[in-house]
Amino acid sequence: MILFGTRTYLQQLAILTLVCGRCGNPSAHTLRKRVLKFTLFFIPLFPISTKYAMQCTFCGAEQQVPKEQADGLLATVAQSGGAAQPQPGVGQHAPHGSGPVA
Repeated sequence: MILFGTRTYLQQLAILTLVCGRCGNPSAHTLRKRVLKFTLFFIPLFPISTKYAMQCTFCGAEQQVPKEQADGLLATVAQSGGAAQPQPGVGQHAPHGSGPVA
């Protein structure tokens, strides 16, 4: 009998301070890498897929991020010595609702 399957590994890459596009609060966003690996007899052998996502720690909204943007954010964190500054347009989520509230 051969046992095979998949397992997901989640790695936190950085914590960035950005303005959330959903709630509008300047808050911490966690940049995470999710890797799905093929397993044989419970031993992970090779990655099947890799995805990046950012999650707002204030409202919990999560947004998928392309690999290039995730690499750029990590480079920003490395250049600033571990503390990233807010960047316009980065971490913006698609607006929810009918529009701005006065």
